[in-house]
Amino acid sequence: MEVLVPLCLQCGIPIILLMIGFGIGSAVEHAHLRELDRREAALRGMVATNLRNAPAGVHASSGELVAGSVVIGSDYFKTVVAGLKKLIGGEVRSFERMMKRARREALCRMLEEAQRRGARVVINVRYETSSIGGMGANKRPMAEVMAYGTALREPVASADPQR
Repeated sequence: MEVLVPLCLQCGIPIILLMIGFGIGSAVEHAHLRELDRREAALRGMVATNLRNAPAGVHASSGELVAGSVVIGSDYFKTVVAGLKKLIGGEVRSFERMMKRARREALCRMLEEAQRRGARVVINVRYETSSIGGMGANKRPMAEVMAYGTALREPVASADPQR
């Protein structure tokens, strides 16, 4: 019995902490996904394309660079699971979900900036990514994603029909 209590404490506490981390991390991720859904719905009227030229029917008076960037990190539970997955190989779906969230967030931020500048179309959209952190001791993987493009503003209609 004297050996069992310290053993349970040594094994049980880290497992409990991992489970708490999993619960909190999942709740934060789901809240972020709901917020992204809401923001994407508000941006439905915006057009984002990777084409270098404006879509047919869009007449732009000016264009300017807009960008949105985000750094998203993995929670400790997902990092532990990814470390185990690294041992056996295969897809690391938790990191795939993290990168997808980062791309969506960066795109939303870019489109929101374009909207603030009076544009409704963004052409030549590109993504850049970089890895921050790593899999070493006490390092949590994080990724930065930047979305950028050219926001096009449509010409302002003249009040004088003779012009």
